[in-house]
Amino acid sequence: MKKLLQINPVLRTNTSTGRIMQEIGELAIQNGWESYIAYSYGRDGVKPCRSKQIPVGNKWDVALHGVVTRLFDAHGLMSQVATQKLVDQIQKIKPDVIHIHNIHGYFLNYQILFDFLSQNDIPVIWTVHDCWLYTGHCYYYTFIGCNKWQTGCGHCPQQRKFPASWLTDRSRQNFIDKKEAFTSVPTDRLTIVPVSEWIKGEMKKSFFKDYPFQVIHNGINTEVFKLSETEEVKSKYGLKGKHILLGVAALWHPEKGVADFLQLASMLHEDEVIVMIGVDEKLQKRLPHNVVGIKRTENIRQMAELYSAATAFVNPTWQDNYPTVNLEAIACGTPVVTYRTGGSVEAVTPETGFIVERGDVDGLLQAVRIIEQRGKASYIEPCRNYALAHFKKEDRYADYIRLYNKLAASTKNRADRI
Repeated sequence: MKKLLQINPVLRTNTSTGRIMQEIGELAIQNGWESYIAYSYGRDGVKPCRSKQIPVGNKWDVALHGVVTRLFDAHGLMSQVATQKLVDQIQKIKPDVIHIHNIHGYFLNYQILFDFLSQNDIPVIWTVHDCWLYTGHCYYYTFIGCNKWQTGCGHCPQQRKFPASWLTDRSRQNFIDKKEAFTSVPTDRLTIVPVSEWIKGEMKKSFFKDYPFQVIHNGINTEVFKLSETEEVKSKYGLKGKHILLGVAALWHPEKGVADFLQLASMLHEDEVIVMIGVDEKLQKRLPHNVVGIKRTENIRQMAELYSAATAFVNPTWQDNYPTVNLEAIACGTPVVTYRTGGSVEAVTPETGFIVERGDVDGLLQAVRIIEQRGKASYIEPCRNYALAHFKKEDRYADYIRLYNKLAASTKNRADRI
């Protein structure tokens, strides 16, 4: 039986990477693989999971890693003992494929891990969820327009952004260390899997440029995110008779477009209302009368109802890789209006929404008004059909299984020749 080992800091399914990793593991099991998952015990403890769990480190290890990151900008360079124990377990398991999701998360030492990977004939897949692996510090850079990662970083303008460092700017040396570690794995044994065409294009300008790339977009549960009844949720939040402009974020950071939404609110008609999901108490106090702030929905079903109730899903994000909120809205029959940002545009076609330039709030409103004019009903079927053709998680996870099988067969053929 072939063996798969996935690596990610979190296992819990209320995080996107944790859910993706667990669901890929389940599909791998169904396809005859033995599935293992390595994750940070200090952050998650033990969680229900069909794959065999490999907890890494403990809470003290995570805390020390966090302190050293905050003081010395040395994220990914602590957790030596925990990482060596993981390496020892990998050697015992002898996986046929190692699939990395994220390794930034205060639980792994990337130099120790990649020193092992470079010396062993195990094919490695690295799914790229953000930009941390090829920068000297940050995990996104488009909001501030920084391109230092193309030449080597240094004097980082986002030193105090995740993974924040309060005292030291080590971004130049981090860049050098990452390049040396990550490119130590030969190009025939490391496959980069960006989740968007945008980040693939960015990485083609990075020190990963010579590695093979295969884009696999994230998928969603199209049985959950589908056209749903809306009367109850409209009544609950006082939205009856309104054109709803919906926005969703885990946290409304400036780069998610919170200022753009507040500006948009000042331009609306009486029959138009903005609904923002993910607001905290501080933001709630700043919202004008025509913006409904929701801290979080009661469950996923209510989330689908709000997507379905919206006239348009508005995503004025200033930096993003491949936001699943766009996919969820489209799967519920609701067109998306988004800025031309990263991979946010990749789910949007003339049938599923509109793309406007970053910062063009007038353009956002014009697009929404076109949708209002044409009627939301004219978008429902095209959006749903597009989602079923492109966003089903089962199809996207199957792309990974095919890649696993291909790489495992390639390794076996290479071993047979030797």
